[in-house]
Amino acid sequence: MAFQFQVDLKKNLSPLSPTALNPEKLYDLLIVGGGPAGLNAALYARRKGLDIAVLTVRKGGQLLDTSSVDNYLGISLQTGEKLAEEFLQHVEALHVPILEDAEVAAYSSLDGVHYLTLLSGVTYQAKAVIIATGSKPRHLNIPGEDRFAGKGVAYCAICDAPLFKGKDVLIAGGGNSAVESALDLAKVAHHVQLIHRSQFRADKILVDKLYQEEKIAIRLETEILEVLGDSALRAVKVRDKATGKEEEITADGLFIEIGHIPNLGPFHQVLQLNAQGEILVDEKNRTNLPGVFAAGDVTQIPYKQIILAASDGAKAALAANEYLNTWKPHAAAPSTTK
Repeated sequence: MAFQFQVDLKKNLSPLSPTALNPEKLYDLLIVGGGPAGLNAALYARRKGLDIAVLTVRKGGQLLDTSSVDNYLGISLQTGEKLAEEFLQHVEALHVPILEDAEVAAYSSLDGVHYLTLLSGVTYQAKAVIIATGSKPRHLNIPGEDRFAGKGVAYCAICDAPLFKGKDVLIAGGGNSAVESALDLAKVAHHVQLIHRSQFRADKILVDKLYQEEKIAIRLETEILEVLGDSALRAVKVRDKATGKEEEITADGLFIEIGHIPNLGPFHQVLQLNAQGEILVDEKNRTNLPGVFAAGDVTQIPYKQIILAASDGAKAALAANEYLNTWKPHAAAPSTTK
């Protein structure tokens, strides 16, 4: 029965080109973002028979910046680029139109219809929208950081800790994510040193546990000035803020854990956000605007992971389908932002 359903589904899909979008059409659903959350949302929405399209800056999203993935169920080890390619092939096989280099510059809604205007000036319309634009890790913005990204500089201890088994690593940050990363890395690394430019902002229970871990050294009121290396990171230059003394600390890796910046675009003016600027959603990924859903790293869901973003995208698509089952044009106060 399952196989027959898949065959019938593909037979009934419209033969759209994967790149063709029509600004004159009222889509059931427009998905903003082409990473794991957006692509899985497209997969689930299309399988529900919805007329959809994806608008994205980059096909694959942050997956393209991920060197390796070995914590996605069913995939032992894969590059982020290859995994993104497989995700895209799955979605495009269902004839989902995907428009790349499509950054949304303005959003408006009227009478239950949502309008997304791109930087190019073209506007697309839909009965519902899923925002899955992801986030990006905050950077220290110091010399050498970008050069050694993926060559010793990392932004996700959950993702990359196994790559530093038995090695000496540094953590930059003083919040919960930095402290938790230090505790996680201490389980596999030879030695961990946490460096923070001021005092801890993390919860006391986590900080207390940090001080009890023999493999972790702590340096507060210390600023990281530069990442040093040749083909890969070999050390960082730091400055003690009390004395002004500068020195180099040798290490195999530097994990920068100072938070993420949600990619909100024009939606930051109309959606409810938390203190970190993430979109607030309920258990069905609904935002404060009817017909607007959000999924993945751009929302307040904890643990920014590929598998969680993909799962969130599926949930948002199912909720959007539920919303569309009762959709009808309705007079509503217009919402507009740029």
